[in-house]
Amino acid sequence: MRALSFFAVPLLALAGCSAPQPTPLPTGSKADRIVVVKHQGWLTAYSGEDELVTYFNIDLGGAPAGRKRFDGDGMVPEGEYVIVRPKPDPRDLPTLSISYPNAADRAYATKRGRSAGGGIVIYGALEPMARYVGSRHKTDGDIGLSHAEMRQLYEITPDGIPVAILP
Repeated sequence: MRALSFFAVPLLALAGCSAPQPTPLPTGSKADRIVVVKHQGWLTAYSGEDELVTYFNIDLGGAPAGRKRFDGDGMVPEGEYVIVRPKPDPRDLPTLSISYPNAADRAYATKRGRSAGGGIVIYGALEPMARYVGSRHKTDGDIGLSHAEMRQLYEITPDGIPVAILP
């Protein structure tokens, strides 16, 4: 019996390390806006005034503090954008594109003779992410969720809804 408890405790501890599954949502739930709060590391999907789901400890690039200004700066944008659904991924990996850069982003970069960049997405990582261990994953300005969280967000997010990315 002692041998069983010797092995059971480490196995239970390891089981708790796997990526948690998001809270199930009511069938037919649809978001009408998304809000990302960078300094909190949260992404929340809303339907009207109701919070549908919040994902905590999201990954926010190699330099999460500050606003994306130029191509390759590794920063996450801040501002008002919309979700643009890309073509389905042949590997069945859901992603949601963000309409970065907006007019203000382009104007800022152009005035300085640079490119604002683009191709910013909300994505799901296939492997569990090391959240808040040392430093965040470098995502070149993208917003990362766990694979399970991203699948859920993808299912409830229609094309064209607003996404606000706050400092």
